[in-house]
Amino acid sequence: MNGALRTVSDWRTFSPSLDLDPVLGAAAKSFVTLGYHGTTMREIARQADLSVPGLYHHYPSKQHMLVAVLDAALADLRWRLDAADVEGAGDPALRLELLVSALVLYHCHRRGLGLIAASEMRSVESASRRRIAARRTEVQRLVDTAVLDGAARGLFRTRYPLDASRAVVTMSVSVAAWFQMALTLTPEDVAERYVDYALSLVRYREPAHPR
Repeated sequence: MNGALRTVSDWRTFSPSLDLDPVLGAAAKSFVTLGYHGTTMREIARQADLSVPGLYHHYPSKQHMLVAVLDAALADLRWRLDAADVEGAGDPALRLELLVSALVLYHCHRRGLGLIAASEMRSVESASRRRIAARRTEVQRLVDTAVLDGAARGLFRTRYPLDASRAVVTMSVSVAAWFQMALTLTPEDVAERYVDYALSLVRYREPAHPR
């Protein structure tokens, strides 16, 4: 999706797959099915319908492909989270609900990319790993700010807001480990349930007056 055409509501909408170039799409598919270390350049070339020399014309190494896939996945996730956060309009409970929904929907619809992000950070070389880890930390901090704000306002009664926030993010991204589109549960069903779990984790107390 062209970034210039995005609106706040678009974060709930997913194309069948992320718009990766054919080589990165082939690499991502191979990383999911075979793992990074089990994937060869020959296998990626086969998936992309290229020769191995042709593959090197696009990317100099398998490592470059892994980093490019992770960067694309994080960029797609981050704009959705930012849009969900804007929609929360400063209400910490609503922000948390929408951020959890965005995380869960992403890891259902982009399950393969979620699995790569969860399992292959160990395969990223050190310079890129620090940068990508910092971007992942930014995602956690976004949820942290909503939880800390809710705790400061007395809406979230947990004694351990940052621990609760980490638990919320961890459980939300782990959806990629088990969700299948063939299940009777839709991504929206899963998101609704995980919002309930998240509000319970932070011990949300609904205010006396409507939000």
